[in-house]
Amino acid sequence: MNYPVNGSHVISQKLANQAKSLFIKITEGLSAVAARKILVIDDSRVIRNMVRDMLPPANFEVLEAADGIKGLEMIQQERPWMIMLDFLLPKMSGFEVYESLQQSPDLIRIPLVLMSGRKEEVTSKIGEPFEDKYFVFIEKPFEQKELITAIKRAMALAEKRPRHSIMPIAPTTNIGSEHTDESLVKRIGELEAKQKLLEQQMASQQKQFQQLVDFIKKKIK
Repeated sequence: MNYPVNGSHVISQKLANQAKSLFIKITEGLSAVAARKILVIDDSRVIRNMVRDMLPPANFEVLEAADGIKGLEMIQQERPWMIMLDFLLPKMSGFEVYESLQQSPDLIRIPLVLMSGRKEEVTSKIGEPFEDKYFVFIEKPFEQKELITAIKRAMALAEKRPRHSIMPIAPTTNIGSEHTDESLVKRIGELEAKQKLLEQQMASQQKQFQQLVDFIKKKIK
């Protein structure tokens, strides 16, 4: 008697579709908040385009700068919601841009993600732990999930920064911004938890199916 043992492809495809559907929800689930400006300062067009492609346009407006001088100008002009800063840049290095941000009680409040292909490039100038400096480091190249996690952590760290360094801000604007940021952090956390649960379910189902296949093979013998 012949037993079908190639059903794993059907189940694997079904699980893959479920995972894809959930991942889409992780990005689209942020639609409840307004689009935020993220400034990507990197001399690599590949990296700038990669970040743009990884973030849902309904939630994030990605601005670009290809060197440190242009990046600092755009920070001052645009006041982005978050900055992604490459550490090695032409004209003005990422470290110099970082130092400029530290001198401004206003700009220092912007959530910051530092990027580099080698962590040693950053640690040679800035000592760890980076969390004590209220920024997040992410090593290039990175995956979409790593980017979302870095954004979430940078938001949380910016909120922890002592308030005495802030320039006076209108109370209504500050309160509204904090409420939106907290909602975004909560939403991302919920979606990440759902993704982790699905991954566990997928692993369990695959294990059960393999046990069934092994059992059938033994019966055939």
